[in-house]
Amino acid sequence: MDEATARSLGRAADVVARRADATVTTERLGLRLSHLRTVPGGLAYQRYTPSLSVVLAGRKRSVVGDDDRVWGLDRFFITPVDLPVLSGVVEADERYGFLSARWRLDPGLVTEVAAAMPRTRREPSGPLDRLGAWTPALADAFARLLALLDEPEHIPLLAPQFARETVLRLLQTAQAPRVLAAIDAHDPVVPRAVRLLTERIAEPWTLDALAAEVGASRATLSRRFKQATSMTPTQYLKRLRLGEARHRMVVRAASAVGYRSAPHFSRDYRLVYGTSPAADAARAREQLRDWTG
Repeated sequence: MDEATARSLGRAADVVARRADATVTTERLGLRLSHLRTVPGGLAYQRYTPSLSVVLAGRKRSVVGDDDRVWGLDRFFITPVDLPVLSGVVEADERYGFLSARWRLDPGLVTEVAAAMPRTRREPSGPLDRLGAWTPALADAFARLLALLDEPEHIPLLAPQFARETVLRLLQTAQAPRVLAAIDAHDPVVPRAVRLLTERIAEPWTLDALAAEVGASRATLSRRFKQATSMTPTQYLKRLRLGEARHRMVVRAASAVGYRSAPHFSRDYRLVYGTSPAADAARAREQLRDWTG
């Protein structure tokens, strides 16, 4: 990593370490911050909305379809559409612990910035790496956006400017096709397919049926879906169903004993028992099969 990029991301890490709990201000900027002092271990299911995800200290493991990667400060992750992800922290930094930031990608803003840019970028000739590489300009723009957490009174004036610049710099990287996939006007096939699968999750989808619904051929749908999500539509639906089933089981268990928040229930459960509710339930089922087999 070059020196300018490292300095910018270092400034961003300092801000997140100080302001991770400022939930009202972070929401105004479309940010979701995480600051962990220890490595909790294990993978958890999450639904990522269109966003830019950044690790500023430590390292995390992310599983998207068959793509299983460990990454940290030197890379970033674009989620162009709602995406089922398995992720977990695998390493904490000695100074900060683990720091991460997720910034919501506004499709309207992406549309506006893309329309003002010269159309010089071509479609990638081969598979696109799911993790992007920082440029000095992108790191600087993102650091200045995060710095507004220290000056919330300037958010109304400066946040729109810094957000536009961050999108512009993202569109100047090799991840531009993924960023553009967040807007229907660029290519409606993938966003429409994702909406259908998420809104009608229990239907017996086939690739032919999904392609017909979005008005594309099987080959076009498969190629564009894989490029945007790193999964085939079939893989996406399977991961989505399993993740949502797990989430709903935890929610039911939490509400049955008085918890109003599933994440709060999972966090407390892990602190006491050293494992997640889902992992404990799976272990109990295995023991029951052993005893009754």
